[in-house]
Amino acid sequence: MSSSVRPATIALATLGALTTGCLAYAVYFDHKRRTDPEFRKNLKRESKRIAKVAKEEAKEEAEAQGAKQKRLIREAVTEAIEEGFPTNVEEKEAYFMNEVGHGEVLCQNESTHIEAGLCFYKALKVYPQPGDLITIYDKTVPKPVLDIVAEMVAFDGSIPVGGFGGGSGSDAGGSTGAVDD
Repeated sequence: MSSSVRPATIALATLGALTTGCLAYAVYFDHKRRTDPEFRKNLKRESKRIAKVAKEEAKEEAEAQGAKQKRLIREAVTEAIEEGFPTNVEEKEAYFMNEVGHGEVLCQNESTHIEAGLCFYKALKVYPQPGDLITIYDKTVPKPVLDIVAEMVAFDGSIPVGGFGGGSGSDAGGSTGAVDD
């Protein structure tokens, strides 16, 4: 009756034309890649250039992250020192247990490693023998968090832990609390 074309037929024809065009380009590209040495060289050069740019961007981003992390660590240590630490033995013990427990919970999540490191740093700050606690941390705390604690101790410098933090001297107890990096 009517000589008009249905919209579904137009859509199928368009889809078929696009598919045929894409397939034709894929065949052309493959043929060119296989037969033209200059085309292959250009593809290889472009691939290497893209990989180099991606590597440089990743390096720059890693450096920026490292600088940001150092800044956050220094701010956290400075803030903790300004807040102060308990001086009473019972308060120190309760503070130590609270900070270690909180740090253990936080170190489970990668996004809270700095906060976990700060908790372990605060516990270390009130512990009577920091070198011994560092040895325990070395066995129990995940390495990324332990590295953050090491940076905090190095920034503070007032915790006598032997060779671990490069702080104010050797361990007062005579034992070596050094941790191998």
